[in-house]
Amino acid sequence: MGKLPPLSLYIHIPWCVQKCPYCDFNSHALKGEVPHDDYVAHLLADLDADLPLVNGREIRTIFIGGGTPSLLSAEAMQTLMDGVRARIPVATDAEVTMEANPGTVEADRFSGYQKAGINRISIGVQSFGDDKLIRLGRIHDAGEAKRAARLAATLGLRSFNLDLMHGLPEQHLGEALSDLRQAIELAPPHLSWYQLTIEPNTSFGSRPPVLPDDDLLWDIFSQGHQLLTQAGYVQYETSAYAKPGFQCQHNLNYWRFGDYLGIGCGAHGKISFTDGRILRTVKTKHPRGYMEGRYLDQQNEVATEDRPFEFFMNRFRLLEAMPRRDFTDYTGLPESVVRPQIEAALNAGEISETATHWQITEHGKLFLNTLLERFL
Repeated sequence: MGKLPPLSLYIHIPWCVQKCPYCDFNSHALKGEVPHDDYVAHLLADLDADLPLVNGREIRTIFIGGGTPSLLSAEAMQTLMDGVRARIPVATDAEVTMEANPGTVEADRFSGYQKAGINRISIGVQSFGDDKLIRLGRIHDAGEAKRAARLAATLGLRSFNLDLMHGLPEQHLGEALSDLRQAIELAPPHLSWYQLTIEPNTSFGSRPPVLPDDDLLWDIFSQGHQLLTQAGYVQYETSAYAKPGFQCQHNLNYWRFGDYLGIGCGAHGKISFTDGRILRTVKTKHPRGYMEGRYLDQQNEVATEDRPFEFFMNRFRLLEAMPRRDFTDYTGLPESVVRPQIEAALNAGEISETATHWQITEHGKLFLNTLLERFL
């Protein structure tokens, strides 16, 4: 490998108070208490088992996702973060994000998370319409969501994100734009604004609700994008907007085809090696098996012929210009192997090219699947 990419750490906390009908993440409705101490001990043992893969490399970002990570006590979070720092070098300026439900964002609790090293939180708001929240199976209301965002702004965090969805069941244009206006008013440095999709193996998948049609979805997106832009947010990824300087560094590393260790139930990892190998890992999904000490479920090497598609599938989600040398550095392949596909994409107006960079165009954004299929 020409150059090893930056390394992140993803930590999965699998429990939720209840499972939302649209959710296809690896999350499990809580029965009884969260086994705080036991689960943290298993997370650290899982990390111990992965350490030989990264040979002392420094962690640049940490993301604690779920499930609902804020169900973990502040004390357990402290033990977890202390354990991580004792095992692997973590950059002094590392971005450390934790996902949180609005109902769990309480001042005392969050000062404990901050002491543990959390410096960015991502609040799962989804909507400010109480009827929509009920339909989505969320356990908070609009008032709690706003209180959580206002509190987050006072905590002295590096940043915070609000997660917002559009294209909700029976949502009309006015409701979608009202959600966005209310989010913008709360002034989060980062906004994730993504369209609800119906996934198989979910409650919505088996009983699909009525969603807005394509014309309405386009109106929601185009007018919403305009609102965000006017409010000073810059779109940097398909569904991510940030004030300048507040992009999520963990997400950027992921979409730039960076490396990441994944620990916890169902967590995915991707690790590059100096000998040119790229390894993907998946951990045991169910808490029961995981907490019996069976951490690794599967691992496989990324075949040379699959690397161009995997690289561009990530990179073209980002709107920034990408250094052409990253392709060779991060895949181990010469640019010549994708030159015909690059030429075809240039001729179709899907990307632009300079002596040093490639960048997706507005046309390419609209026809992303066509662009990516060139590299299959």
